[in-house]
Amino acid sequence: MISKELKAKASNFLQNTNRQADLSGIIDDLKESTTNNEPITPCLLVIEHIFTELLKQNTFPLLADVSDIKNVPWLTEKYEETFRLVISGIFHEKQGEGVQALVTAMRLISAETRFGTPEVKVFPLEKLKQILEQLLSSQHQTLYLINRFSEYSSYPDVLHFTWKLMPTLAPKGKSPSDTFTKNFLNLLSVLAITKEVQMKENLCVQPPAHQKVFDYQTARKCLNKTWSCVILWKHTEETHKQLLIILLEKILVHLDKPILLTDFLMESLDMGGAIGLLALQGIFILIQQHNLTYPNIYEKLYSMFEPEIFHTKFKARLFYLADIFLSSTHLPESLVAAFAKRLARLALVAPPQDITIILYFIGNLIIRHPGLKRLMYHHTGGQVPQDPFIMDESDPVKSYALESQLWEVAALQQHCIPTIANAAKFIANPLPNIEWDMSSVLELNENDIFDQEISKKAKEYALSFEKPLSMYKPKSDRTLQFWNIF
Repeated sequence: MISKELKAKASNFLQNTNRQADLSGIIDDLKESTTNNEPITPCLLVIEHIFTELLKQNTFPLLADVSDIKNVPWLTEKYEETFRLVISGIFHEKQGEGVQALVTAMRLISAETRFGTPEVKVFPLEKLKQILEQLLSSQHQTLYLINRFSEYSSYPDVLHFTWKLMPTLAPKGKSPSDTFTKNFLNLLSVLAITKEVQMKENLCVQPPAHQKVFDYQTARKCLNKTWSCVILWKHTEETHKQLLIILLEKILVHLDKPILLTDFLMESLDMGGAIGLLALQGIFILIQQHNLTYPNIYEKLYSMFEPEIFHTKFKARLFYLADIFLSSTHLPESLVAAFAKRLARLALVAPPQDITIILYFIGNLIIRHPGLKRLMYHHTGGQVPQDPFIMDESDPVKSYALESQLWEVAALQQHCIPTIANAAKFIANPLPNIEWDMSSVLELNENDIFDQEISKKAKEYALSFEKPLSMYKPKSDRTLQFWNIF
C-alpha cells in the first residue's frame, strides 16, 4: 500500500511542479529504501505515476530533445536520475521488489515513447540498454527477471530494439563470467525471431511512423553477429549444454552459414554424454538439410547407447534420432542387428519405463528389416556363454550381432511387471505389419506404469469351495456340535 505521506507529496508536486522538495523527498525515500533493502514498491508506484502524468502533459523535455546539454532543465535531470535509481532496485534482495523495479522501468519507457514530443519522438534505446545490462549481470542470477522481461519482449516493437542491442551487449575478445553467460543464454532463449512476429499488431509502445516495429531481416543479422561472439566463449558443461539446446531449438534455422557449425558440433560430439547427444542432433540437421558428410556417424550413434543415457532427460532425443538414422531399408543388416542386440542387452539393466521403449524399438527394427527375424530363432547365441555378440566392440558391423539371438528379450517375458512381460512376447508371436507407435511410450515414467497396473481389473478367484450360509454358521461345520456361536 502507498502511504498517505507519499500520496500527499505526489499530489502536491503534480499540482505545482515548483514544489521541488516534494519530488526530491520521494526520490530520497527510494534511494534510502534501496540502500537498506527495505520495500521499494510504494516509492516505485508513486514515481511511475508522477512521471507518467508529467510526460502526458509534456511538462519537461526529454534528454534527447535538449539542444544544450550544459543547460538541462531541473525536471529532466531529476527524471534521468530517478530512472537510474529505479533500475538499480532490480537487484533488491526480495525478488518481488526487483521485479516491480523492472516493470516500472519498462512502463516509463513506454510512456516516453507514447507521450514524447511528436516532432522528435524516438524509442529510448539507451534506457532499454541500461535495463538489459542489469539483466545481464555478472554477479547475480537473473532468470526470474528475464522471465518477467519476456512478457515485454513478446511485443514486436520491444523485441525489435532488443535484437538491435544484443550484438553490443555480447563481449568480444574474451570470455565473460559463468554467471553472465548463463544470463545471456537465458535472455537469448526468450527472444523470438520468426517472420510471424512481423504480423503482430499488439505493441508495447506507439512507435514513430518512420520507425519499423519489427523487421525479420534486421533481427536475423543481429542474431548472426551475436552468435559469432557467443560460440567463441569458453563454456562450462552446463552452459555448453544450454548453448546447444538454444542452437537446436531457436537459432540454427536463422543462421546465414550453418555449415560453419561443423567444427563446433564435432568437438561437442567427442565430449559424449548429453552434450554429445545434442551435438549429434545438430550434425543430423546439417546432414539432412545442408549435405554435410560425416564419417562413422553410425559408430558415434552406437557408442551413445550406454546405461548412463537412461538417467538423462535427453534419452527421448536419442531414440528419436536413432529411429531416423535407422529408417533406411538399404542399411546393412549387420549394422542394424548390432543396434538391436546392444539395446536388448541394455534392457536387462534399464529402468522399467525404458525397457518398454527398447522392446518397441527392437520390434520396429525387425519389422522394418525382415532379415533380422533370424535373431528371434537363431540356433546359436541362445545361451549366455555361447553368445558370440561382442558388447564392447566399437564398430557395430564387427560385433557378430547377426550370429546371435535375442535371448535377452525372451528372458524379459518373465519380468515381474506384466506390462513389460507382455511387451516382450512379440519375440514368440507373429509380428504385425505396421510398426508400433513409440510416441506413447517415449515420455513414459515409473508412475505411469504403476497407475496402469493398479487400474487393471484382476480376475476374481474363489476363496472357498462351499458357499457359506451365514457369517457365523458355515455349512457342515462340526464345531456347531460342541459350541454355540452366538
